Amino acid sequence: MPRGAAKSDDAGAVRSAVLTLHRTTGLPVVFGGALSGRGSLRISELVGNTTDSLDGLVVREGSGLGGKAMALGRPAWVSNYPCAASISHDYDAPVGREGLLSIVAVPVVVRRRVRGVLYGALREPLSLADRVVGAAMEVARDLEQDLAVRDRAGETLARARRAPGIDRGTARWEEVRAVHAELRALAEQVQDGPTRDRLRAATLRLAAAGLDGQDTAVRATLSPRELDVLSYVAVGCTNAEAAERLGLLPETVKSYLRSAMRKLDSHSRLEAVTAARRAGLLP
Repeated sequence: MPRGAAKSDDAGAVRSAVLTLHRTTGLPVVFGGALSGRGSLRISELVGNTTDSLDGLVVREGSGLGGKAMALGRPAWVSNYPCAASISHDYDAPVGREGLLSIVAVPVVVRRRVRGVLYGALREPLSLADRVVGAAMEVARDLEQDLAVRDRAGETLARARRAPGIDRGTARWEEVRAVHAELRALAEQVQDGPTRDRLRAATLRLAAAGLDGQDTAVRATLSPRELDVLSYVAVGCTNAEAAERLGLLPETVKSYLRSAMRKLDSHSRLEAVTAARRAGLLP
């Protein structure tokens, strides 16, 4: 995935996490940002703010509460920000204009690298409850998983782009089929709708590259999960193996496969895969 696209996707994911954190904790002020450069992040998402003092603020690693959380790679919090001796006070002015006193900062760490920070705050000098800190950490962990899946999807797409103009009988074409199946599985793990749609669209482009005929009437009749299962069947997976990769039960995979075979008027797994390839549903 291009670096600019990754930053844009990170910002969108942080936006969703900030809204979730506000909803689940009830904290009056919630904000956050994604990494904007080496060792710094830019606060871009705010809920409950009454001024624009924090909007666009660049936080450097090691500076302030968020910078401390970035440097340590773990949450940090204070109950009276102006008086806290455990942090530097580089950002007292913007924090003071917003009137924030009790603040928690939770880093978002993917593959041992900080990708952003989520903040929650009160305008009173009160200790944040363990429940609130725990909820913030849970939202951050969900965001970390989402970003990790996006990263894997980007790497898988890059693999597909490195294999253009392939003859259908070659081993490299089998790699395209494996990439297609992996992208289908990754799409179902992504919480963000637009990103999930982009991944599914990428799988359709890969499938169209192997279009054998014009039998496209069944394209709209297979459900996403039926196509997910067929994608793994097409690369030789058993029902149990497909279930493990898709996070489903083997019986559920068997049910989706039976349904796909019926819709494709096929009597075997091989016939179903062949029919799906002729319809441009699989590469």
